Formats: sequence, structure tokens, C-alpha cells
Amino acid sequence: MNTLNLADGYKVDHRNQYPEGTELVYSNWTPRKSRIPGVDKVTFFGLQYFIKKYLQEDFDRNFFNKPKQEVVAEYRRRINAYLGPDAITFEHVEALHDLGYLPVEIKALPEGTRVPLRTAMFTIKNTLPQFFWVTNFLETILSCVIWMPCTSATISLEYRKILNQYAIESGGDMEFVPFQGHDFSFRGMAGLEAAMMSGAGHLLNFTGTDTIPAIDFLEQYYNADATKEMIGASVPATEHSVMCMGTELDEIETFKRLINETYPTGIVSIVSDTWDFWKVITEYVPQLKEQILAREGKVVIRPDSGDPVKIICGDPEADVGTPEYKGAVECLYETFGGTISKTGYKLLDQHIGLIYGDSITLERCKQICENLKQKGFASTNVVFGIGSFTYQYVTRDTFGFAMKATYGEVNGQGREIFKDPKTDDGTKRSARGLLGIYKDANGNLEMKDRADYETEAGGELKTVYKDGQLLVEMNLAEIRDLQAQEVAMDLAQEQTV
Repeated sequence: MNTLNLADGYKVDHRNQYPEGTELVYSNWTPRKSRIPGVDKVTFFGLQYFIKKYLQEDFDRNFFNKPKQEVVAEYRRRINAYLGPDAITFEHVEALHDLGYLPVEIKALPEGTRVPLRTAMFTIKNTLPQFFWVTNFLETILSCVIWMPCTSATISLEYRKILNQYAIESGGDMEFVPFQGHDFSFRGMAGLEAAMMSGAGHLLNFTGTDTIPAIDFLEQYYNADATKEMIGASVPATEHSVMCMGTELDEIETFKRLINETYPTGIVSIVSDTWDFWKVITEYVPQLKEQILAREGKVVIRPDSGDPVKIICGDPEADVGTPEYKGAVECLYETFGGTISKTGYKLLDQHIGLIYGDSITLERCKQICENLKQKGFASTNVVFGIGSFTYQYVTRDTFGFAMKATYGEVNGQGREIFKDPKTDDGTKRSARGLLGIYKDANGNLEMKDRADYETEAGGELKTVYKDGQLLVEMNLAEIRDLQAQEVAMDLAQEQTV
């Protein structure tokens, strides 16, 4: 596809709508609000992918490296059919192709930075006066691509903060926490690219994933190397078709075969609610106790339906003493026992575990951890499968992302650009002029608008892309380090409070 087609239709002729003599358009990408309670900072992630994939790979392959006559004819055909014959002229397309690169400069914060609301993550401007139109022509595809990895990375960090906090309080194994949040979202995402981008955002804070392409994504675009670092991992696991094929009457035999023959060592996850989960927990698993304890590895039980809070922690409205009342963790502890953590909470024997991957949300994750704590169990007794309800049930408006122009130059004179609709609640009120991002005495990011060029140049925004060249590359380890620092700072602040 001709890369110039990757834009909203109304972008096509904005170049003729700007004032005559326009030479510069300067825009920024900013999260303007939060629809998730308690979240007032948003993780910046995805720009490096956008630059490599679209500004370099796609523009080179589908525009600059193709014959000018061909790409101009393609674009003319599309737009003439779309807007009508001769609705616009195409000399600007020819000029861009003759130039051979995208004449824009992008200045950005380091990816992995958690950015306060209403603070720009990056800015973009044209570098040659005649291509002022390119800046905001790129807005559509830029916005389309970048909001999701930012959003998923932010949400995964919120999960990590919850799991870190409860692991510390209940004495769980902190080295296990990166595997405690497991990405189950692949099949529910809006296409492969969404699954990869979101899955990569998840992997900034966890290493558990079933979204294999997210690992490829991070190797290709973020310089990760699975032979040298832990990018993402999983374990052998069954699905309902496997259990059904073994038949209901022989379900316990399927368990025996899986733990003794198919996977005699290591971790294996077995879906256990195909028919009667509580029968599995209270009859089959106890019968297999000695075989499970004799294995070198862990058998992970996976319930997959019902209310996850009640299934894991117990239902206080159920009959006292029943498995439903106790919950899965307590039932497993009664069978296998375990140890007591350094802070006094029960840890299941290392040969048995539990994972729940249906209907998990941030609220349910926290509630499960809290309920387990109230029952005297460590939070690390459970792995959470985080699915597409978390990572797909969001939009660009979850954090109010927008790319807006705030400064321009016409005939050499600077003009501050801003919007402040009286019919809006203040969300759409924009900054104005050039932007300077700097850190205060406590290391917190702040933004100054209406800045001069000196202030803009001296802040935290650094040029990462200019005139077709990627000038700064980050790797996965660096971004993960920034995320870990953010988690540590939050924990320290909470403990101080």
C-alpha cells in the first residue's frame, strides 16, 4: 500500500488550507486525561517501533524506493476516486519523492518513562519549510499505532505494582512476580499488530506470556535477544479439547498421563473446570498427591470459569466448610500443605500451583490478593492470566491521547497555536507555543509551554529521529529498568505515607 494512504481523508489537502507562507508546523503527542482511577501517569512506549516500521521500512519500501511515476499515479488514482477528479494537485507528492526522505525531526523522552498527564511525550516538526504539511499529515498513522503500546504498558505496570506490593506484604517470592502476570490476550486482540504491540507493552513489566509474536516484536524493534535475556516465557499447558478428548469418565487418567508420562518433570498447567472443578480439587488431586509431590516440578491447576475472586479465595455466602466456601487455594493447601513466609503467610508446597486466566481485571487482581492476605495466604500462590478484556477493552481515549500542533511559523514569524473549546470539560484545552520538558528538584517531569527555542532545546526531550535517520535506539533492558525504577519509587512513597 502506498504509505501516503495511511492518513485520514481530511488530511489530504490541509497543505492548501494553512496560511500562505507557512514554513513550520510543530506538534506534540500528549496523554490528556485518565479513565482509570488512581492512574495519573502514563508509560511512554512504541515510538521506536513506529519510526522503524512506518517512517523507515514502509516509507522506503512503498514510497521512496518505488518509481516516482508509479507512486504518484497510485496516489492520484486513489485520491481522484475519493475526492473527485482534480480535487487536488500532486506536485507536493512528487517533491517529497524527489527529496528521498521524510523531512521531520522527532524529539522524545526515553521510552519507559512514566509521564504525568498533560505532559508531552514527544514533539515532531518539519525540517524543511516547503514540507510543513508533512508534520500533521503523519498524525493519523502515528496516533493509530502509538496509543495502544502506551496504554498496555501503563496497565501492565499497574498490575505489577499490585503484585509487588502484596508479594512484599505477604512474604512471597519476589523473583516469581515477573511470571505472576501472564499475557493471555492474543486471541482477543484487534489483529496481529495490536496483539504484538500490546503484548510487548505487557512484557515491559512481566515475563509471562502466551503471545509469542510479542517476543519477535521486541527482538526486531527493541534490540532484545532471547538467547541472552529473558524476554518472555510460558509452560506446557492443556486446553479443553485435550481434556474432552480424554473423556469425562477418564479425566483423572488424563491427569495421571500428563503428570507422569507426558511431562514427568517441569511445570505443566492443566485446565481443570472442563466438567466439575471442585471434584478435581477435592477428589482427583488428593488421589494424585503422592505422584505430584514425587515430581521434579510443579503441577498448576487452572480454573477457567466462574467468579475468579470466589473460585480462588472462597465464597463467604456458600455453605460453611464446602470447597466453594474455602476456595481453591485453601483446598490445595489442605491437601498439600506448604510453608510459612517470613511475614507469616501460607505458601503452597512448591509442587502445586494455581493460575486463573478468565475475567481478570486490575480491580479483581487486587481483590484476590487482598482476600488471600485476609485468609492468611501469600499472593504469590496464584498466577494471573491477563487477557483481552484488560488489553483490548480500552481506546485512545482511555488516556486521552492526542497529537496537536502548538506552534508554527508563517513568513518567518512565529505563531502560538492552541485550542480551548468552551463546550469541552477542559480535556481538549491544549498547550501553546514551543514546549520545554524538564525535571523539578524531586526528579518529577514538568512541562513549560510558550517556551523559547533555548528552553525547548535544553529540556528532557532529545532528538531521536531526523531526516530519515533513527538517531537514538533503546533496548528492552533499558526500558524495563526505567519501569522497575518507577515501581520502586511508588512503593517507597506508599511506605512513607
